[in-house]
Amino acid sequence: MQPTRLFRIFLVFALLGLGLSANAADRPLIGCDLALDQKILPAGSPQSVVIKVSLDVPVIPRETVRPPVNLALVFDRSGSMSGSKIEKARQAAIEALRRLGSGDLFSLVVYDHQVQTLVSAQSAANTEWIETQIRGIQPGGNTALFGAVGQGAAEVRRHVDQPYVHRVILLSDGLANVGPSAPEDLARLGAALLKEGISVTTIGIGTDFNEDLMTRLAARSDGNHYFVEDSRDLSRIFAAELGDVLSVAARRVVVEVECPAGIRPLRVIGREGRIRGNRVEIQMNQLYGGQEKFALIEVEVPASRSGQIMELATASCSYENALTARVEKSSARIQARFSVSQAEVREGADKAVQEAVVENE
Repeated sequence: MQPTRLFRIFLVFALLGLGLSANAADRPLIGCDLALDQKILPAGSPQSVVIKVSLDVPVIPRETVRPPVNLALVFDRSGSMSGSKIEKARQAAIEALRRLGSGDLFSLVVYDHQVQTLVSAQSAANTEWIETQIRGIQPGGNTALFGAVGQGAAEVRRHVDQPYVHRVILLSDGLANVGPSAPEDLARLGAALLKEGISVTTIGIGTDFNEDLMTRLAARSDGNHYFVEDSRDLSRIFAAELGDVLSVAARRVVVEVECPAGIRPLRVIGREGRIRGNRVEIQMNQLYGGQEKFALIEVEVPASRSGQIMELATASCSYENALTARVEKSSARIQARFSVSQAEVREGADKAVQEAVVENE
């Protein structure tokens, strides 16, 4: 069945699968909320404050008809993967394949010092033949990681204009030592793929892989990053990742934050963002059911007198509802109050936001 026909069927039944009433269907699926690391600010001097923009996604019932997935698995077969690592990785890849449906696409790229496409993008229903290709993967030489991710993305790109959830999963236990290998190189690749609607999830095995490289590639493409010390945990990690991919609720997410005159955005913490004057724009590829995703923005606030309440920002989140294919929008605004009371200022601290800042610096 063609993807376009599948998607039409999907649109007809999506709302019924969610059990939504007509009134509920008119409300945005994704909630937008703003919080400050310091709700009450000391009066009398300029200062900076961090705004947390939270996007809350409802849990998607398992029986809901989901959008189809376009998945490329990029598999490290370098020499260091020999033994139980490659055996467990092959089994985890097969289990991941079996979680996909006939309407999903699957491709497989393997790499050592060379990059090879073993399975070009095709229906995941070809399970038996694809499993044979996976079982035949054997360890080889060095690690051409950059080229392998690029080739995996090329397989996904063949269908990027169709209504799939587009994802590359990179599995590696080593350092990139063939081709571009600096974390900055992979970060730029991730940012470029995000603009195409392709996210990269990275799975690092053992203790020898370049964590900075893998983390930045995933973060810049709005993917996930996992660390697996024991290859026996790979099946669990693949199950968790496929659980995310198969529960996408929103795509092409754009968060815009606008500050009034006098409030100056300084930086976006922990993710890519664009600052233009008093406006900030942040792109996210996908949101998953049951997930809270957030962005942190530091802004400069001018001095103000005690008792004054000042509006700091208005945020809007626009996205494509993956369950209905409609473009939706939600919004929120945030204010702060100023005080000369040190006790009030201390009580106005939001520990959860402050912890998020520390974790994402």
